Amino acid sequence: MAEALLRAVTGRQFLVSTWPWRGFAYAVTTAVAAGLLWLALAVPLTPLLSAAVVLHAGHTGGHLVVAAGLGLVGVGLLGLLGPQVALSTARAERWRLRLVGDAPPSPGRRGDLYTDPATWRAVAYMVLLGVVGPLWLGVLAVVALLVVSTPVAVQHRISVADPLVSVVGRAGGGLLLIPVLLYLAALLGGAHAALARMLLRPEPSEDLIEVARSRTRLMNAFDAERVRIERDLHDIAQQRLVALTMQIGLARLDLPPASPADAAMAAAHGQAMTLMAELRDLIRGISPRALRELGLRAAVEELAAASGLDVRVDVASARFPAEVESVAYAVVSEGLANAAKHAGATEVTVTARRGADGLLVEVRDGGGGGADPARGSGLTGLADRAAAAGGRLLMSSPPGGPTVLRVELPCAS
Repeated sequence: MAEALLRAVTGRQFLVSTWPWRGFAYAVTTAVAAGLLWLALAVPLTPLLSAAVVLHAGHTGGHLVVAAGLGLVGVGLLGLLGPQVALSTARAERWRLRLVGDAPPSPGRRGDLYTDPATWRAVAYMVLLGVVGPLWLGVLAVVALLVVSTPVAVQHRISVADPLVSVVGRAGGGLLLIPVLLYLAALLGGAHAALARMLLRPEPSEDLIEVARSRTRLMNAFDAERVRIERDLHDIAQQRLVALTMQIGLARLDLPPASPADAAMAAAHGQAMTLMAELRDLIRGISPRALRELGLRAAVEELAAASGLDVRVDVASARFPAEVESVAYAVVSEGLANAAKHAGATEVTVTARRGADGLLVEVRDGGGGGADPARGSGLTGLADRAAAAGGRLLMSSPPGGPTVLRVELPCAS
């Protein structure tokens, strides 16, 4: 998404990544796009500006007639050409957004040119590019001017008797300000790109909205059924198995030690104990009681304690909506299982924090990487559950590691 550039700014390795130059390239192309936009709008805006000049020159009847005629021509041209220019600008912006993240898909046509909501979203972005764009580009230009002029100012303050000091001073003065320029370009460009993506994304159709609602209802019904199954297993099957285990233990007391019957009953008692432990793990996996009663942090700590890995848990203690916690727990569980079975990792870090857009959960392991979601259905199922909850699942697993599993889930504040 276009917000990726804004997130990259907060990273420790921002300056040694490609993001600073991608942000700078986006700023440069924004300046070009804004210049071309004003050239395209010069045709309809020229009569309007001429009308303003005529009115300023005089207020006689002749002046008013000429100004009105020029104004009508300008408004007509703006109404005729403006939407077309806006749509062309929007298409160019979707291409430029690839510099700083992904681009929103092109919207389908809904109505004619003037009744289509996408047209007016494009007009809104045209205003953003034509008015707001030059403002933050001007700020960047001032900082860039300081980067260029600082070495010159430093040179005048340093004695020319020592050429080495002069060269180092001029170079250092400019280099100190280059990171400021790159950070500022990424911040302002990222904010512009985020607004552009918000304005240019297509509106969901009624059919898609109903499909999303249907998926949410199915997921909620599935979660409710899981809770019912867990309660039946815990309250009925597990209790009966406990009673059976106790009865076998009591029956062994009446048997002669080391007799064939005692050995058979001992084996049956051991199998019953093993089955009870497996049933307990099954119940915990179906609907963890710690998750329902204590929240996501307690449930993740329980998973970490049961894992054979060194797991560092950094999870907020706040409670979240039940469906959000359920998806987050499933992601952490799958991430820990994959780290233990496939990644060959020994250390895993689990973080969960409330962000500006909702709950952000990340499972990072130090394994060998190279995970492929196509090789199993677990991650695909998690992605479907995240999508049904209105979120999305992301995974990065380059060869050599690390593997990062991240889910972004919207939730109320």
